[in-house]
Amino acid sequence: MIRSLKTVLASLIAAGLVASAAPPAQTAVKAAEPALLTSCGQSPGPIMLKVVMQRLKIGFELNSLATAADLKSKAEAGTPYKTLIIVMGASLKGMGAAGISIDDELKRTTALIEEARREGLLIIGAHIEGMKRRAQGAAAGDTTDEQSIDAVAPNAGLLLVNKEGDSDGRFTAIAKAKNIPMIEVEKNLDLVGALQKLFGK
Repeated sequence: MIRSLKTVLASLIAAGLVASAAPPAQTAVKAAEPALLTSCGQSPGPIMLKVVMQRLKIGFELNSLATAADLKSKAEAGTPYKTLIIVMGASLKGMGAAGISIDDELKRTTALIEEARREGLLIIGAHIEGMKRRAQGAAAGDTTDEQSIDAVAPNAGLLLVNKEGDSDGRFTAIAKAKNIPMIEVEKNLDLVGALQKLFGK
């Protein structure tokens, strides 16, 4: 009977039926410095990551309105960025203060990702503000947060997500569908350990 169960289990594993139920694997991907930290949606998320990265002494620059031209100019100057971190999550207040719309943000982000790919940068899509920075917490009819996620997450080489913000499985589904490694943190204090390991600090 035991031998029979082992045989069935082995067959399931070989068929990928057991593995398919598992969550996205924690990543062995390594990030390199310097990093460019930016936003897609002008939420406060990049400032939260800035504090963690400063604490770990990770070489980075924060430019919430970074463009493809910024990547090109650094590369042409011989000091290219090695990692691009795009924080997902839209703030109508933040975009209003910057004088831009979500359409402006999506166009800028798309061009930024295309240039980062051309230059071979690791693209990290980060969502660290939980469900309060998701459509569930937005005003009726406001889909800007989800548009931000759609623009970045499927095009990332790595996802860094606050677990509470994935309570509906949104990021897990994207990670599985696109075969993207994903790091989940229980709370934002855990970002210290996650980025420390990711950047080898």
